Amino acid sequence: MKPIRDVHVAEPGLLVVDLAAADDDTAFAMQNAIARRWATAPAEHTTRQPGEPGVRLRCYVDLRQELAGPESAAGQ
Repeated sequence: MKPIRDVHVAEPGLLVVDLAAADDDTAFAMQNAIARRWATAPAEHTTRQPGEPGVRLRCYVDLRQELAGPESAAGQ
């Protein structure tokens, strides 16, 4: 994976999330769970590291931009 740049964590609330999972489906399921709650710049593909198990995925998250959940959408 590429190095994390200063701009990716320049302010409180910005995250770089590196995921390791057994397979693509699991990695994307976790990324989607994060993206349902917070503004996320998602990864389009996973990577494999020779000699390491599973796949890797990196996404960028902004905790300052919480998305409306089902409760909010229903007016609760």
